[in-house]
Amino acid sequence: MSTQPLLQRTATKRIALPVKVEPKVSFANERTFLSWLHFTVVLGGLAVGLLNFGDRVGRISAAMFSLVAVAVMIYALWTYHWRARSIRTGGRGPYDDRVGPTILCLALLLAIIVNFILRFTESDQP
Repeated sequence: MSTQPLLQRTATKRIALPVKVEPKVSFANERTFLSWLHFTVVLGGLAVGLLNFGDRVGRISAAMFSLVAVAVMIYALWTYHWRARSIRTGGRGPYDDRVGPTILCLALLLAIIVNFILRFTESDQP
């Protein structure tokens, strides 16, 4: 009989267990990607409306909103593939990104501010 306790753990031995990833994690990643794409479609629709029914300021704003929409699409695709790769390889996360959405919101805010500035400065001129 051994004198060591039965449930004593040794610090040098580590047991590697495979991480089981549920399918709902991949579906949540896809759902988030589709949500971002829905936002880009709405923003692109706004840009097309400004392009078709706007004047010079509307065309400038449409170009800016289109650039923001394309940037959001690229960001969404990159994030989707990054998360999918992490999920497939068994990464433990976190899967969130705090910098990307902040930059995209600032770009959208800049486009809106430029739109307002151009609109108000144009209305002052005869």
